[in-house]
Amino acid sequence: MKHLRTVDDVMTRTAICVDHDTAFKDIVETMRKGNVSALPVRTGDGRVAGVVSEADLLLGGRGTGPDRATTAEQLMTRPAVTVTKDAGIPVAARLMARGHLKRLPVVDGDGRLIGVVSRGDLLKVYLRPDADIAAEIRELITRQLVPRGSAVIHVHVAAGVAHLYGSLPDPALADVVVRAARTVPGVVDVEADLAAPAPAV
Repeated sequence: MKHLRTVDDVMTRTAICVDHDTAFKDIVETMRKGNVSALPVRTGDGRVAGVVSEADLLLGGRGTGPDRATTAEQLMTRPAVTVTKDAGIPVAARLMARGHLKRLPVVDGDGRLIGVVSRGDLLKVYLRPDADIAAEIRELITRQLVPRGSAVIHVHVAAGVAHLYGSLPDPALADVVVRAARTVPGVVDVEADLAAPAPAV
């Protein structure tokens, strides 16, 4: 499995959406068929203008008279919270958590819809094989953090928990190594026993 770091690595590229002039009943039917609770709303040139949700439909459907909202453009919440495909997975996760959102439209540099990313998509990083995670942690430590040959660090990953043990040339590096290991996609937790080597007698 390749490294899963950005939204582009996990997103769904076929996004279910509606156009700005889609009628109320057609929005409901699109949600039902796609088994989703919210849909991006596209303008005529493919940009994301907003998002229409089940809550928007329930609120909009209560109106009466000429001012009643009947199209996606009238019903949607704007501006839409979107993310670009090159955004990091933690960035997308924070946006979802902040807005209590289940999915985000993914847009290109011009704001055009190119996909959608869901909470489930973001969780794909935790399906990485433990061996892949361990290999990436070893590479990170040996290539970027600790001078080659100056440390003996063993890495074992089980169920996403990284166990690091061994010796470092400088005890201050232990916190750096642990923090770096936590950034590796798929790591659930890090347990470390990293000590400085005993002084020569």
